[in-house]
Amino acid sequence: MKNAEKMTLMKQRPGKRAALTGALAAGLIMLPGMLGGTPALAQKVERDSLSYGELIKKTEKGEVKRVELDETEQVARVYLQGQKPDSQPLQVRLLEQNTELINRLKEKNVDFEEVSSANSRAAIGLLINLMWILPLVALMLLFLRRSTNASSQAMNFGKTRARFQMEAKTGVKFEDVAGIEEAKEELQEVVTFLKQPEKFTAVGARIPKGVLLVGPPGTGKTLLAKAIAGEAGVPFFSISGSEFVEMFVGVGASRVRDLFKKAKENAPCLIFIDEIDAVGRQRGAGIGGGNDEREQTLNQLLTEMDGFEGNTGIIIIAATNRPDVLDAALLRPGRFDRQVIVDAPDRKGRLEILKVHSRNKKVDPSVSLEVVARRTPGFTGADLANLLNEAAILTARRRKEAITQLEIDDAIDRLTIGLTLNPLLDSKKKRLIAYHEVGHALLSTLLKYADPLNKVTIIPRSGGVGGFSQQILNEEMIDSGLYTKAWLQDNITMTLGGKAAEVEVFGEAEVTGGASNDLKVVTNLARKMITMYGMSDLGLVALESQNSDVFLGRDWMSRSEYSEEMATKIDRQVRAMASTCYQEARRIIRENRALIDRLVDLLVEQETIEGEQFRKIVSEYTQLPEKQQLVVSG
Repeated sequence: MKNAEKMTLMKQRPGKRAALTGALAAGLIMLPGMLGGTPALAQKVERDSLSYGELIKKTEKGEVKRVELDETEQVARVYLQGQKPDSQPLQVRLLEQNTELINRLKEKNVDFEEVSSANSRAAIGLLINLMWILPLVALMLLFLRRSTNASSQAMNFGKTRARFQMEAKTGVKFEDVAGIEEAKEELQEVVTFLKQPEKFTAVGARIPKGVLLVGPPGTGKTLLAKAIAGEAGVPFFSISGSEFVEMFVGVGASRVRDLFKKAKENAPCLIFIDEIDAVGRQRGAGIGGGNDEREQTLNQLLTEMDGFEGNTGIIIIAATNRPDVLDAALLRPGRFDRQVIVDAPDRKGRLEILKVHSRNKKVDPSVSLEVVARRTPGFTGADLANLLNEAAILTARRRKEAITQLEIDDAIDRLTIGLTLNPLLDSKKKRLIAYHEVGHALLSTLLKYADPLNKVTIIPRSGGVGGFSQQILNEEMIDSGLYTKAWLQDNITMTLGGKAAEVEVFGEAEVTGGASNDLKVVTNLARKMITMYGMSDLGLVALESQNSDVFLGRDWMSRSEYSEEMATKIDRQVRAMASTCYQEARRIIRENRALIDRLVDLLVEQETIEGEQFRKIVSEYTQLPEKQQLVVSG
């Protein structure tokens, strides 16, 4: 259906609704008349009655106490002598003229009076009619309101949906944002641009128009935008990239024009576009063709940011975690002049973030946030906030007054590994899992370049995890991404330690599939060593790229970066490296069989062995190597 036909149909709908409302109203008005001119009162069940002649006889005998004459209904209500006070009066049908009855009542001095039920009947009839009219009026108002909303929505498709605040009262300042000091320093200039633009224009500097915040999810990009608005105190527009695009062609471009029109009227001001990749993806590419509506919206955004007409005093801040798919025209100077990387925090940054999120929580003085920061490499600000929240939930569940180190450790395990399940009974399965995990833990302790052991446990976790061996990761190496060949080889050997322990203790026939995930890790690490890091006999050749996504908005499909012959060589090298490390793992397990049996017995009994206790037991049997973490400089 074309757009014009859709708009015509929407304009016709209020008229159809009005006609339907009128027909419904007429039917409801006619319904009381169909049921009767005046709603009849419910007839009461008469227990007893008298005839007109019997009433006259009882009056003559003096048995009548009081009479009520209702001329409207032609009924007399008779109260007899000796009748109980709560009993109903007797009903007597009257004649057109009741002169004889009235004279007899006067002669016998019987108390009588004339009453009328016309007023009460009229009131009840009005009430019943109102019971029909009030729902009718409410229904008519409902239809009118819906038709009005539909017409107003039809006329407001092109209006911007941005949330606007005349003064940005976000309640967030730079002091509330921790762990990303470099990004804060760079964005501090944006606040100065908004507050004191003449300071820069006086020396000929051009105020940047756009700032793109780039980083993984949860690192604080939206929080930074709120902090900028809170510090600057200027009008603040906030909108998501997906809110520009609608099903009707041209609506997104119209909303962009309307947004910048309002921004110009309130300049200097700040516009924040969250998830800009929803509207800013590269144009003219993609499987199945491009989205014309999205491309028109992007074209309008590009024009508004740096077209023939300047937008003085308007600074746009956008956030995305997919900068690789953004259109090149969006990233050129004059539009998003600056790109601020908001990455996962280092240990010092994590400590500052933990201090911020622990302000409103009851934390035991014995808790060391420094230790928590050291144990959480790779955690973002959102992850750390969730960590303390999970620890607080566990504290309340255990009915403690404050968060202790135990709750924080359990929260870390729950977020990284899974929810704790009921421990296994002492059985063959439990001992098999114990041998598997002790195999990992022992190699982590004995290998020179492997990361040291933090703890080993056989308490099952959700997701099918029967137990795990946890290491204290080398943060400097992980953050820099500069892995040494010795570290990678020891890591592969340690990963194969579980399968090696199963084979050495139970034999090939009793090996389980518990090492399936370990084999995936081994294959991935070995393949990177060969195809990306040049750590094999194939030479110093990069055979694969870092990102292997099939579709990033640019390519039709992934392409092979080497020949079939080279692919065969790569597979052979991967198998050879995994096999070499596996044989080394089996040798270490075989030479320390007595030590492994003791550690397994202790693990089955305690279910968890901390790293210090594990290393102390190992040192009784063999000399521990001096751990070395080799990190090459860039």
